[in-house]
Amino acid sequence: MTGRDQTTSGFRPVAGFTETRRNLPHLQEPGRAYSLTFRTRHGELPEAARRIALDACLFWNGRKCTVHACVVMADHVHMLVTPLPLGSAERCHSLSEILHSIKSYSAKRINELLGREGALWLDESYDRIVRDQDEFLEKWNYIRNNPVTRELAPCSEDYPFLYEEEQC
Repeated sequence: MTGRDQTTSGFRPVAGFTETRRNLPHLQEPGRAYSLTFRTRHGELPEAARRIALDACLFWNGRKCTVHACVVMADHVHMLVTPLPLGSAERCHSLSEILHSIKSYSAKRINELLGREGALWLDESYDRIVRDQDEFLEKWNYIRNNPVTRELAPCSEDYPFLYEEEQC
């Protein structure tokens, strides 16, 4: 073998991405929208806990990210977000920082509510860069219709743990 790094190919297919990794790769590029999903570790959340989780998801809206749509289901959360720039268009707030804040704060508050301790959310989250307007609308509609599909509400507007950015 040569002196090349044997753990990676050294090939970076696209410049401008930041990559972090746990079990799944997490790619981030400034100015892009993301579809995010994270799950509870055990069981379902009662309604009061879902309210806490939704409020935590919206806390950084307009400050560190734009939340386009978000739904808190009984055992998972879906978000459609765009991290905001950090002073320049070349850097933006990190998804991992935003998600850590949401998950940490909501876990603490929900555990207090439920009188328990320990991890509430699974460590790993799923994120995907939204590639175009069609995919953006597909993800938005999936988030919007998730409570109806799961028979938690007769229509999206009746589900109290759904947030949608106002359309212009």
